[in-house]
Amino acid sequence: MKNEESSGGVTAPAGFTAGGFRCGFKSSRAANDTALIVSRVPCTAAAVFTENLVKAEPVKLSAQHVAGGKAQAVIANAGNANACTGAQGRKNALRMARAVAGALSVPEEEVLVCSTGVIGQQFPETALETLEKNAAGFCAALSREGHTAAREAILTTDTVYKESEIRFELDGRTVTIGAMAKGSGMIHINMGTMLAFVTTDCAISAEMLDCALRESAACTYNCVSVDGDTSTNDTLLILANGLAGNTPVTEKNAAYGKFLQALTELNTVMARKIAADGEGATRLVECLVTGAASGEAARTLAKSVVSSNLVKAAFYGRDANWGRILCALGYSGVPFSPESVRVSFRSAAGEIAVCENGMPLPFDEQKASSVLDRPEVLVLVDLGGGNGTGRAWGCDLTCEYVRINGDYRS
Repeated sequence: MKNEESSGGVTAPAGFTAGGFRCGFKSSRAANDTALIVSRVPCTAAAVFTENLVKAEPVKLSAQHVAGGKAQAVIANAGNANACTGAQGRKNALRMARAVAGALSVPEEEVLVCSTGVIGQQFPETALETLEKNAAGFCAALSREGHTAAREAILTTDTVYKESEIRFELDGRTVTIGAMAKGSGMIHINMGTMLAFVTTDCAISAEMLDCALRESAACTYNCVSVDGDTSTNDTLLILANGLAGNTPVTEKNAAYGKFLQALTELNTVMARKIAADGEGATRLVECLVTGAASGEAARTLAKSVVSSNLVKAAFYGRDANWGRILCALGYSGVPFSPESVRVSFRSAAGEIAVCENGMPLPFDEQKASSVLDRPEVLVLVDLGGGNGTGRAWGCDLTCEYVRINGDYRS
């Protein structure tokens, strides 16, 4: 399969257009703050949302809309989360959907709404009025090139945009899946302050699309941790318009397996981008666990390692403190034999083993520090048990993270 970086994102699949605009959802923000993604034909749709009990109003609304398995458009704003805003917040989310639906002449139930930003503040009335007055013009301005404006409009504390795409063959037809996402802080297992939008021209039923999205999310987005906080607004959604012309995927057959493989490959790229851009982060930390009883057990163990603040802090200091890794494995809730564990670190600077059979290995501290002093570091954990393998992604924890979040509302 061919994975491509940033040459189209959500508009790479046939029939999708996008754009970015400024409505003023956060008064201090001068950049575009509203993104639109539209398919020229109705799509099958699926989504997964935050597991936080406190859910933002757009999450509640989009969950209702996507339950029908259909959608044609997505509107997302940055700067204000529309979370903990009650009945007024729900009305405001619905106003966003209705504005886009009216401009496109589609049912409001086929417009999905996402928000990200400060929690506990109502939308400025002027922002909603701007959207309502200009929705038709915004929709008319959408284009295949508009992904560049859309990917910027959804960012908050992100330092880089995040998008990618992948192409593969089904029934002799080229199928494309594209994605864009935002996410930098308030990110923990089971997603985080993360909005991820996936589009595809694959012909696939809503049921199979939902199955594929959930299977893929379990081993990609749900294996990312930046700071241990699961947000109120997390949304991962996918629209499939069928314009690739392949035989529709309606069951878990070989075609479904190929689609799932491509979707997971793409989502892995996106998950790594989010982890690498953690607030204040200086390096991406990936943990690969092998020798576990199952893949699920391995992922749980890997998640425990990348979620540990002590492990994250050690990576910031380039300290090969592998005892913290064993500690994190130990409280994961997954049974294993500590006496069989092997730990090593790998990066572009080389590889160094630090623990064997749960015991220390003599190693060069200077070399270890050099291995850890790279933009990407891989933690290799071999449990010496079964055949289960799993990965998770995180980042180091820095002083800059505290600075960013100390005055986030400013």
